Amino acid sequence: MAISFYVHIPFCRKKCYYCDFNSYAGLEGLFQPYIEAMAREISYLAQFPEPEAGETLYFGGGTPSLLSPELIGRVIESIKENFGLLCDAEITLEANPGTVARSSLEALLSMGVNRLSLGAQSFHEDELALLGRIHNSEEIKKAFQEAREAGFSNVNLDFIYGIPFQSLEKWRITLEKALELAPEHLSLYALTLEEGTSLAQKVALGEIPRPDEDLAADMYCLAEEMLEKAGYEHYEISNWAKPGFACRHNLRYWLNLPYLGFGAGAHSFRWGMRWHNILEPREYIRILSSPEIRGFPSPVACEVETITLPVEMAETVILGLRLVKEGLSFEEFRRRFGRDFWEIYGPQAEELLELGLLERSERGIRLSPRGRLLGNEVFQRFI
Repeated sequence: MAISFYVHIPFCRKKCYYCDFNSYAGLEGLFQPYIEAMAREISYLAQFPEPEAGETLYFGGGTPSLLSPELIGRVIESIKENFGLLCDAEITLEANPGTVARSSLEALLSMGVNRLSLGAQSFHEDELALLGRIHNSEEIKKAFQEAREAGFSNVNLDFIYGIPFQSLEKWRITLEKALELAPEHLSLYALTLEEGTSLAQKVALGEIPRPDEDLAADMYCLAEEMLEKAGYEHYEISNWAKPGFACRHNLRYWLNLPYLGFGAGAHSFRWGMRWHNILEPREYIRILSSPEIRGFPSPVACEVETITLPVEMAETVILGLRLVKEGLSFEEFRRRFGRDFWEIYGPQAEELLELGLLERSERGIRLSPRGRLLGNEVFQRFI
């Protein structure tokens, strides 16, 4: 059975104002030792039973494209040597416009990276500035064009909606410009104010308005309408793809399948456990540079949680409902857990069906269009 791998690159050129990810600016001197430490983590985890080959590999961050192609290639080779990668493995690398060039993209493609995810976020300069992004709208177009020229035929663009001062018309323009580029995949996320971020502090001080949830809902509906007309399949709450280009890596998350994460702050779900690695890159390097490393499931693991059957069932339902068309499969639920869905969650599901937040699908149940706008309220019923 194949597995998925996530690689966390916690380095960035500048911390964005809305970002609460485990990322740090100004640590260029750690790039090489960090990757060497990661190679040791990969080798360590491969010693345990059932070292499965990878179906997908995802480089997230931070800004993975800040690393040289050689360092990215070092990670790929380490995973191949210790676990193996399927011949058709999907290998994604996140990149920010302004941090890639055709030559580096060609090198990444030659090393096996076959999917690029560009953090565009907006085509309006004032919105990019408010978010603290380091690129401008022209650099989005340039990065996309260079990806095409380098040979990438599977490119995702990320965008954010619900930004303070953003109008429905400005959001429409961003979507139109995105569709002009014709990427294979689009990820659209509502802005969330994360505690401790610069943006959240500005809102708390009254310097900028709080995001308008009703307007954000209108923006979401507009995106559904425009992307459907453009031929994109809405396959997950926040994700659209041309036929055949759904992100295989993220699909494994939504199906609640096992994955291993490498790097500072990376999360894993394997061997009936869930854990995340220590956050600080220097501490991560220090531990993995020790003459003798030990510990299960990992020498850098924190907050190891044993996943009980009720927790796994609930999370499988919640994650499965994020899939727009397929939703949750009753047959797959029974195969996995040996229990009937209605036996466990009948009352909750019946109530949500009556409220119009769920609807029946060919495979089981899924969120209704209204349910997609109120997803968190639905998910809480299964916890």
